[in-house]
Amino acid sequence: MSWQIDQAHSHIQFAVRHMMISTVRGEFEKFNGTIDFDPENPEQSQVSVRIDAASINTRQPDRDNHLRSADFLNVEEYPVLLFESKRIERLGDNRGRVVGDLTIRGVTREVVLDVEYAGMARSPWGTTSAGFSATTTLDRKEWGLTWNQALETGGVLVGDKIKVDIEIELVKQEEAPTASTAD
Repeated sequence: MSWQIDQAHSHIQFAVRHMMISTVRGEFEKFNGTIDFDPENPEQSQVSVRIDAASINTRQPDRDNHLRSADFLNVEEYPVLLFESKRIERLGDNRGRVVGDLTIRGVTREVVLDVEYAGMARSPWGTTSAGFSATTTLDRKEWGLTWNQALETGGVLVGDKIKVDIEIELVKQEEAPTASTAD
């Protein structure tokens, strides 16, 4: 069954250490994807998500411009971050893992998303929605995101580990009726 990401109720957020003493949070504001979700057999589901790299937002324009530059995401050359699932592992009624390939700056690495299924609901407008939360931690150096600066007090300006939190609401797409042929 095909499902569409509900942009108004979905978020892709991240957090990274700054100067070893605080955490900076941000998000990607533009993304879309195709999810074939089978509630009866979730292991057979597939996920494909495209993230607009230039839509990064940490609420600080100078930092966002630096993150878009060749020092980090290099959005001129690599405008899209791409996630493609390879397999889904069910760990319980509402928990699982989505294992897939994440491509950033032309580098593809396998990642594991720990996923919690929040269930389904019918909206007042007659549509069916499903909700998911997912988390993972990435080492940015694995994707060639190595820019940093040493601090005179020790440590570095930007941490290597990036915590990713995803909240996704999907809307089930109605299947078009198939035409029947009469004899």
